[in-house]
Amino acid sequence: MRILVTGGAGFIGSAYVRRLLTGAEPDLDVDAVTVLDAFTYAGTEGSLDPVRADPRLRVVRGDIRDAPLVDATVAGHDVVVHLAAESHVDRSITGAAAFVTTNVVGTQNLLDAARRHGTHRFVHVSTDEVYGSIDTGSWTEHAPLDPSSPYSASKAGADLLALAQHRTHGLDVVVTRGANTYGPWQYPEKIVPLFVTNLLDGHDVPLYGDGGNIRDWLHVDDHCHGIALALSRGRPGGVYHLGGGAELTNRDLTGRLLAACGAGWDRVRPVADRKGHDRRYSLDTGTSRRELGWSPTVDIDRGLTDTVDWYRTHRAWWEPLTPRR
Repeated sequence: MRILVTGGAGFIGSAYVRRLLTGAEPDLDVDAVTVLDAFTYAGTEGSLDPVRADPRLRVVRGDIRDAPLVDATVAGHDVVVHLAAESHVDRSITGAAAFVTTNVVGTQNLLDAARRHGTHRFVHVSTDEVYGSIDTGSWTEHAPLDPSSPYSASKAGADLLALAQHRTHGLDVVVTRGANTYGPWQYPEKIVPLFVTNLLDGHDVPLYGDGGNIRDWLHVDDHCHGIALALSRGRPGGVYHLGGGAELTNRDLTGRLLAACGAGWDRVRPVADRKGHDRRYSLDTGTSRRELGWSPTVDIDRGLTDTVDWYRTHRAWWEPLTPRR
């Protein structure tokens, strides 16, 4: 199988590539992996170093908004696993245009190329944020999309374009929607790596609002395994939820990270809440369990401890990425 992974130098994308090339996904017979990545601020060469010497790996530096480049790169691949995206909510609030052009237009470029070249399957990786906020219970895959931020709106648009390509043209499309994901190699702007790197450097951490916003946490290895199973076992046109089953308020998460880093609550600095901040996310993963045989395996306490340990021992990777304070 020849697999094109867009965003393959990013956080989830690079973890997926590493798993493909180290045999962690036995369902997939991998002949070649091509990474297409723009190497913006969040995509780093170092994240692929563990598999750099594998002769099956090829890296293409390019932007999915470049339609001719996308067309040339998609050609010759059996499947596309699409993870390339602008993904930071705060950045989308202050500058939405790049989110629309990358997440919506870039996705359409890939879909068009996949259809032209007869791609066997297109896996579109999305987010639980497309549903907006939910007070109680969990979303099923049939819940209406109700995004709150420019980021989640752009991802919802991309989801609908991907599914429309399946319904209109018959392209074999599968969509995954994942919960908040954490683990090694995550750029230090999202809450877990931001807090961990700040604490390890002796700096305070900013906690939005009352800290009561609830997120479901999913380890990156579990997320990548779900994507791989969606590729190998998902039904055409299917939507699959990948939730961690580990709901924490941001305040609870902060307490666990403080403890893991040996810091106290005096290091927490309350800040004004984010505009349009969704209160709670929760995914019903029943379809993924039944149809894919998927369930998360990494316990949240072990996962957070291992993640903190990774950042503690990989300063050479993340220190150049953090702003001077």
